[in-house]
Amino acid sequence: MGNCVGSEPNLSPAEKERRRQQTRVDKTITKELKKAGKEYRGTHRLLLLGAGESGKSTIVKQMRILHPECGFTEREKKLKIQDIYSNVKESICTIVFAMETLSPQVSLANKDNEGRVEYLRSIYASKDFDYPPEFWDHAKALWQDDGVRQAFVRSNEYQLIDCAQYFLDKVDDIRQPSYMPDNQDILRCRVLTSGIFETRFMVDKVNFHMFDVGGQRDERRKWIQCFNDVTAIIFVVACSSYNMVCREDGETNRLRESLTLFKSIWNNRWLKTISVILFLNKQDLLREKIRSGLHPLEKYFEDYREYGRNPPPQQSKSWVGEDGEFNKASDFIKDKFLVLSRENNDDNRHFCYPHFTTAVDTENIKRVFHDCKDIIQRMHLRQYELL
Repeated sequence: MGNCVGSEPNLSPAEKERRRQQTRVDKTITKELKKAGKEYRGTHRLLLLGAGESGKSTIVKQMRILHPECGFTEREKKLKIQDIYSNVKESICTIVFAMETLSPQVSLANKDNEGRVEYLRSIYASKDFDYPPEFWDHAKALWQDDGVRQAFVRSNEYQLIDCAQYFLDKVDDIRQPSYMPDNQDILRCRVLTSGIFETRFMVDKVNFHMFDVGGQRDERRKWIQCFNDVTAIIFVVACSSYNMVCREDGETNRLRESLTLFKSIWNNRWLKTISVILFLNKQDLLREKIRSGLHPLEKYFEDYREYGRNPPPQQSKSWVGEDGEFNKASDFIKDKFLVLSRENNDDNRHFCYPHFTTAVDTENIKRVFHDCKDIIQRMHLRQYELL
């Protein structure tokens, strides 16, 4: 049929040229749209959900560390220094100030440290604090006080960030003018997530987009913005939080809050065909708590007493030995979530895949994500009805 431009002989040469250019532009746009559509369909979109302080942002930081194309620049590392300083200040102040509010109260072992406490009170609210040498001296001396250590052991009775011990143990390094955070420091650094953050990386030529959304209660209303075209949900649970209460109300058990949140997501009508990869996180902290014997799980979940009476054969072997009680506790928490995942799942398009994780352990996250990769790809194929 020939070119449509030439089929109208009355057109001026300029009009014919204009139409030829328009045709070329239309073809280019169509080609780009097809390419973008192909890339969009080929991208795995992962939504990180979970209660506040469960470790979601740490998972994202691990993805950046594991994939150099989106790793941390020197500038970003330098910017993290102020966040780490803030973590040290928040940690030592929180512990010391809690000593008076605990019941029974905890006293300083060294009375000479009382002046150091007063110093912390005087600088706590300072917005543009410059962290002079005396701050680091006072923080180090107080952290070495046996009374402060006793208050730290009881940190489940107040709100303390998980990285407190890690950074307080490193005060001598952090205070140096030449200090530069390493990957572990960046992973441990705690900054409250507000809003929605997207991280992009590639694994075996497959594009992944990971969305991190704040987990605090007032941030959850933003989650629905991310539900469209999600390949999979990664739900992160802080297993070590079984003896802690929520920062928002100071009453609700954190692990129970996670269970309630998981149930609401699992039963959400917009997510009925989206499977969930369950990251049972902070296994390192859970092991420490269970091994210490100071915070028995049955004190917070009475059904744990009955849980171990008739263990399944595949689990009974792992429930003996040095880590037997820890393994049992991990399985108990895992089964709590799996029971919820069996509800309202009649169409068999809604699956839950549990994994034990330690978000600050790069090798652990590398191994777990490798195991999850095939699961995510199968979910993606089902999403576009190719499987």
